[in-house]
Amino acid sequence: MTDFHRVTAVFSVAPHLGADDIARAAKEGFRVLINNRPDSEAAGLMLSAEAEQAAKAAGLAYYSLPFAGPPPPAIVARTETLLEQAPGPVLAYCRTGTRSITAWAMAQALAGEMTPDEIIARAAAAGYDLSGARMALQGLYPG
Repeated sequence: MTDFHRVTAVFSVAPHLGADDIARAAKEGFRVLINNRPDSEAAGLMLSAEAEQAAKAAGLAYYSLPFAGPPPPAIVARTETLLEQAPGPVLAYCRTGTRSITAWAMAQALAGEMTPDEIIARAAAAGYDLSGARMALQGLYPG
């Protein structure tokens, strides 16, 4: 069973999920699932098409936004839009959760929803160190 790391009341991240984890996410009230893991990243993990099928069977909206390395601007913008339009709590995942929380952090900075310090503190409380992304967050933050 994979741990879901709550970042805010409406956003959580997790390491790679299996079908049981996706069903549990729906039971726990999540409404949207974002997959930030490329299929080619590691053998033996659920492919995006399988995750989408499991999400739809559980009643979750599913979005595949894979990337490697720092999130590209298009992923940050799409993440911001999805978070803004989500009909309920969002669970994002990748291999370790770091990519997902980084995309969330940059989307929050871009939207001006939280200051870079607040974003880094929320990430730390969820178990992720984003202090190395401070300059990138400050560059995106409009305030």
